[in-house]
Amino acid sequence: MFDPEAVKRDFPVFANNPGLVFLDSAASSQKPRAVTRAMTRYYEHDHANVHRGAYALSTRATEAYETARRQMARFLGAETDEIVFVRNATEALNLVAHAWGLGHLREGDEILVTEMEHHANLVPWQLVAARTGARLKAVPLTDGGRLDLDAFETLLSERTRVFAVTQMSNVLGTVNPVAELAAAARERGALVVVDGAQAAPHLPVRVRELNADFYALSGHKMLGPTGAGVLWGRREVLRDLPPFLGGGSMIEEVTLERSTYAPPPQRFEAGTPAIAEAIGLGAAAEYLMRLGMENVWAHDRALLGYALERLAKVPDLRLYGPEGPDRGGVIAFNLGSLHPHDLATALDERGVAVRTGHHCAQPLHRRLGVPATARASFYVYNTTADADRLVEALLEARAFFSGWL
Repeated sequence: MFDPEAVKRDFPVFANNPGLVFLDSAASSQKPRAVTRAMTRYYEHDHANVHRGAYALSTRATEAYETARRQMARFLGAETDEIVFVRNATEALNLVAHAWGLGHLREGDEILVTEMEHHANLVPWQLVAARTGARLKAVPLTDGGRLDLDAFETLLSERTRVFAVTQMSNVLGTVNPVAELAAAARERGALVVVDGAQAAPHLPVRVRELNADFYALSGHKMLGPTGAGVLWGRREVLRDLPPFLGGGSMIEEVTLERSTYAPPPQRFEAGTPAIAEAIGLGAAAEYLMRLGMENVWAHDRALLGYALERLAKVPDLRLYGPEGPDRGGVIAFNLGSLHPHDLATALDERGVAVRTGHHCAQPLHRRLGVPATARASFYVYNTTADADRLVEALLEARAFFSGWL
């Protein structure tokens, strides 16, 4: 087990904001020095475009960029040529939906999603369905905040061409049994697309063990910079996937009449990439691997358990999400009838930063019967003292707003 207090010292934001209790890592995590230094080193010593120049700077920049690809491959248990750099999980999921979906979906085909999906794994499929005539169906949730597995078996059919599912809910923290669900979907001939934006930062991921065809993540949620993410694709599926964007770097030969395309992953990385951001993401993956993802997940679970126990004693507090080991460090809640935005403002005045709103998961909130929630999310730099501060701030807010609850 690593020491979260020692980890916290690697993150300058906490020294620069004394007393900050940051509980919004599910939206975007803070950055350790290892990440910012890697990016600064590239800009100050090695900046040039990649894959093109025959001079030393470009060679070093290319090596740093491709080292980041190798780091992400190790992080995910993948092959290097299966790692496609994108801006974020949203771009990765749009890439799959449009590059694969537009060429394979037809009228009458079905796309199976779930009620707990982030909009990034829902809206792209709606767009593609509207253009192809395919239909969307959604696996409902149980009252306990888990996928209804009986309904999943009923909805899965020979017409299911795509199964798109989150590995971890960004609202409920639910960790879905992706490997089992994916195996069932692939038996029916469906393509399996996993949104790993919440899961990859917190638990050990070996993509091929998930039985998935694609896996998407955002770097900024796993200690990396904004503007860099990864789409992992099974090599045999990537090989037959057409490009999503056209331009430089993704071609083999171009004439005025036609073009031929580079093999994956270059086929999907048109134009000058976010070089520094990819290097920073590689550094973030290296940092997490040094901590050990098993340790990260154990810390996540221990802190979640502690926080839930403390929060259960706050009067008028309603908590959302499953009880059990299949949950990560995300806690959505409401306090009486108080609007989540008012609650978050009160918590912020006490140095506690939480997220409010529908968290890009409006269908899930409709299922919960509320328009919005407040959300506290934990990560490697959070401690039990942070959970205590959250509880104290909630009790103070409750006392202040007692006439409105």
